[in-house]
Amino acid sequence: MKNSPIYSALGAIGSAFAAGSCCLPLGTFWLAASTAGASAWLNALRPYLMALSIALVAFGFWQARCAKKCGRKPTVLSTVLLWSAAVFIVVSIAFPQMLAEIFAG
Repeated sequence: MKNSPIYSALGAIGSAFAAGSCCLPLGTFWLAASTAGASAWLNALRPYLMALSIALVAFGFWQARCAKKCGRKPTVLSTVLLWSAAVFIVVSIAFPQMLAEIFAG
């Protein structure tokens, strides 16, 4: 078989997951606890992250403008993604509680 090392590696990964399945409830608890800790830590950084988001989206619009000046037309996908990111950032800054309720349930 030409790809036997790939199959053996996939088998080893699969058996490692199967062996660790008995500890899955404990792993879920650790994941939830670490997510709560990260949320508390990121809440302190929220103003800086919002400023960084605004700066990065503004940089994206600036790059799109420079590309148009150079004669390159941005793709439809990149334009849609840029405007979607801008709308999401504006909504998340203006209505943070509404987004939290949407993502929570």
